[in-house]
Amino acid sequence: MFDSGVGGLTVLHECLVSLPHEDYVYLGDTARFPYGDRPRPQIKAFAVELGTRLVDEGAKLLVIACNSATAAALPAMRRSLGDRVPVVAVVAPESRLAASATRNGRVGLLATAATVASGAYGTALAEADPDATLYPVACPGLAPRIQAGREVDEVLVRMADEYCAPLRHAGVDTVILGCTHYPLVRPLLQRALGRGVRLISSGQAIAEEVERHLRIADLEAGRDRRGAYRFICSGDPEDFRRVGTRFLQLPLGDVRRIDVNSAPAAFRGRAVA
Repeated sequence: MFDSGVGGLTVLHECLVSLPHEDYVYLGDTARFPYGDRPRPQIKAFAVELGTRLVDEGAKLLVIACNSATAAALPAMRRSLGDRVPVVAVVAPESRLAASATRNGRVGLLATAATVASGAYGTALAEADPDATLYPVACPGLAPRIQAGREVDEVLVRMADEYCAPLRHAGVDTVILGCTHYPLVRPLLQRALGRGVRLISSGQAIAEEVERHLRIADLEAGRDRRGAYRFICSGDPEDFRRVGTRFLQLPLGDVRRIDVNSAPAAFRGRAVA
């Protein structure tokens, strides 16, 4: 499983709860975080690099736990790696959940600029329910602020209110949290949207997809065992451990650092300008 930072740990948490007998390796590309304001070809190159590294290390299934990477690179990754391992990604699972959850056909999306610009959620929602309408809102700066690991403050409250305002105006009854960082501020977003709006995140949906693909491919581990998990990052391991513990809600243990291509700035456990 990989993500641009620690946000994908919210997905890993659900997999650990639902499939505790499996073994997991999580790679956080914290040296190049955030992906959301990068050009699509660059995100695609990063994603293919990370996915290939994990498969080369022996992964039996690959999870793209990053919405920006999924939007930019999923077809390319399935072409390059799909003959070696099943590839599971965000976007489609949440879109199917949103389509089944909405009562009025108005679905909101909170995501990074790159994810919104890709149109991936619009396509996925249309496939799940052609009659549903997507109202996307780009949220620049929200994921970096969450990754910084600070306490919720007035700045974050104002950001949530600002990003949610167009969705309230549109009358959506369901909102997809289109970034794996956003579940960490779910109560804040719920308050900004109102209690009648259902929030959809990727964690449980991905866990169900992983279980299904492992079963189909006959790759399931024995259920009478306790699986292991370990972590790799491209930035500072201590910062990854400190911030990641909050996201995973479990101890991380040792974190191995790797070098990646084209890493312009090290992750320092704070917002990246």
